[in-house]
Amino acid sequence: MRRLPSEKQIQRFADILENIARIERFTTGLDAHGLAQNEQAFYAVLHALLIISEAARRLRNEAETLAPDQPWQSIRSLGNVLRHAYDGVDPSIIWRIVQDDLAHLNGRP
Repeated sequence: MRRLPSEKQIQRFADILENIARIERFTTGLDAHGLAQNEQAFYAVLHALLIISEAARRLRNEAETLAPDQPWQSIRSLGNVLRHAYDGVDPSIIWRIVQDDLAHLNGRP
């Protein structure tokens, strides 16, 4: 029998969705170049991605159980890159994540 997720797990999924929505608001009207040039938006996006990564890390194996079609290990690893290689973050890669990966994580094709 499959057990239901705990309140904390539900909140962590909600945190992921909330931060995807934030990133969408932060990047409205921007393109890759615009994001790279807009210091506030770029750093806001990085922070939201860190929260998404941390929430995924805290979900542990429950993430794979409840949403098996997501690249959870890559999502978790992104936080390590943003924390430890912050000085080498390529804005074009962040833009690709924003444009290509977040919609899928949010359940959109």
